[in-house]
Amino acid sequence: MKKKELVAAIAEKAGISADAAASALNAFTEVVVSEMKKGERVQILGFGTFEVSERPARTGRNPRTNEEMEIPASRMPKFKAGKALKDAVNQ
Repeated sequence: MKKKELVAAIAEKAGISADAAASALNAFTEVVVSEMKKGERVQILGFGTFEVSERPARTGRNPRTNEEMEIPASRMPKFKAGKALKDAVNQ
C-alpha cells in the first residue's frame, strides 16, 4: 500500500475528506520524526513503539578492495510491534 492508498483508506474509515486524512497522516509522521530526532520514544499502546537505536563506530571492510575502513557511529530508527498488532497479524 502506498501513501496515496493509505490516505484514501483512512479517509474512508474515518469518514473524513482525503485532504483531512493526508493532513493528519503528515502531522503524525512529522511528530514521530521530530520526537525521534530528540532521542525520544513514541509508544502507541496496542500498535507499537518507534524508537532510536545507537550504533557505535566500527571498523568495516570494503568488499571491492578488501581495504579496512571506519564506519562512523549512527542512529537508527526502529519499530517494535505491540502485542495487539502481532496477535491481529497472526490470526
